[in-house]
Amino acid sequence: MREVESRTEQVVVIGAGIAGLAAAHRLLRHGARVTVLEASERVGGKLLPGEIAGTRVDLGAESMLARRPEAVALARETGLGDHLQPPATATASIWTRGALRPMPKGHVMGVPGTATALAGVLSDEGLARIERDADLPRTEVGDDMAVGEYVAARLGREVVDRLVDPLLGGVYAGDAYRISMRSAVPQLYQAARTHDSITQAVREIQARAAAAQQTGPVFMGIEGGVGSLPLAVAESVRARGGEILTGAPVSELRRAEGGWRVVAGDRVLHADAVIVAVPAPAAAALLRAEAPAAASELAAVEYASMALITLAYRRADAALPEGSGFLVPPVDGRTIKASTFASRKWGWIADDNPDLLVLRTSVGRYGETEILGREDADLVEVSRRDLREATGLDAAPVETRVTRWTDGLPQYPVGHHARVARIREHVAKLPGLAVCGAQYDGVGIPACIASAYAAADQIHGDLSGVQELTADPVQSLHGGAGE
Repeated sequence: MREVESRTEQVVVIGAGIAGLAAAHRLLRHGARVTVLEASERVGGKLLPGEIAGTRVDLGAESMLARRPEAVALARETGLGDHLQPPATATASIWTRGALRPMPKGHVMGVPGTATALAGVLSDEGLARIERDADLPRTEVGDDMAVGEYVAARLGREVVDRLVDPLLGGVYAGDAYRISMRSAVPQLYQAARTHDSITQAVREIQARAAAAQQTGPVFMGIEGGVGSLPLAVAESVRARGGEILTGAPVSELRRAEGGWRVVAGDRVLHADAVIVAVPAPAAAALLRAEAPAAASELAAVEYASMALITLAYRRADAALPEGSGFLVPPVDGRTIKASTFASRKWGWIADDNPDLLVLRTSVGRYGETEILGREDADLVEVSRRDLREATGLDAAPVETRVTRWTDGLPQYPVGHHARVARIREHVAKLPGLAVCGAQYDGVGIPACIASAYAAADQIHGDLSGVQELTADPVQSLHGGAGE
């Protein structure tokens, strides 16, 4: 092994997903010298640009919450400001009870302010059950509670099964009856602690949002795909003097005199500080020697796997319903969990090739392993079958692509916030060490960036970002198909 000479204020970032890259970008602004080590041969993690039938598309996440500032601001800082685009249409549907039905408005992650908000999606019995909320005693949520368990107790299981579950599934690929209300829907958790009636609480949340008069789109995309964001950040990092090494898996992370010793292949780096920005299993392996308690907590984090099936059709052959796509409740027993009409949702895709219609479906939820083990051709076929039933689309695609994200989405079960607090408490005992990524404070792009900024600031002695995130996770409001 050849020794790499130590440099003052040298920080090593392990992982070049959007969190690791954002951390590096922030550190360089602080004046640090930065080396980013990435095990794979590319940067970007779950943000992956690609193409189908000659048209640019996202093969991973495709949109970012614009009501949080981090992602949009980072895009502007790295030269993508002129390429930011809101969805061309945000009108989605839900495929339930045998038909595509308009996605209801007037709810918080599926929890309505009134029963009438869900008319058409729920049965008459389901709507009547919602009305009982005002007469029920308060449901005590304690330190945390599963979203599905709480909402079912207040409003009935039909609300959960037909709306809350598919909306949360669009974000976490998880099960509403396991997902933490405190971590995944903190607005709802705070309301549940202070209100007897959850429908009344939702109405108050909506009233506050209306009074705040937030303008502009809720979500934002980038011309060419949000997969271009990590590439732009990486280019900016390099332009500012940062080093990014791909194909450089880290095999050892140990404390050393005055800092840390990082082994990656035949390189040994000596750093004043290290930010670990890799998924929980890899982070657990790296921290086992120096922070065994944190490693144990990280090893317990579970993940869901999913696959995205992208299909391109001749526009003349493919008539689709209006809107940006649809969600599918698991209770209906379909294979796909969502579909995005990408050419409708993103104007730049339609502009790239007006004669082409691109859409995609997603399959795979927490605990499902059989579906992900199928051949690509089988996943395409089951997607086409469900699309045919939902929309009538029966044309043959001109090209298809299957992108698998094995262990792609960390799960946020009840007690997740407490686990994150324990991890950070253990990590904080080691000077010059911080962690960030999707397994801590939110799975969306702005949440990952916020986590990265908090870690970078922590390295320089500012704990305010970490404390804020630990107290108030970044809620993903996106329940639309295809995040």
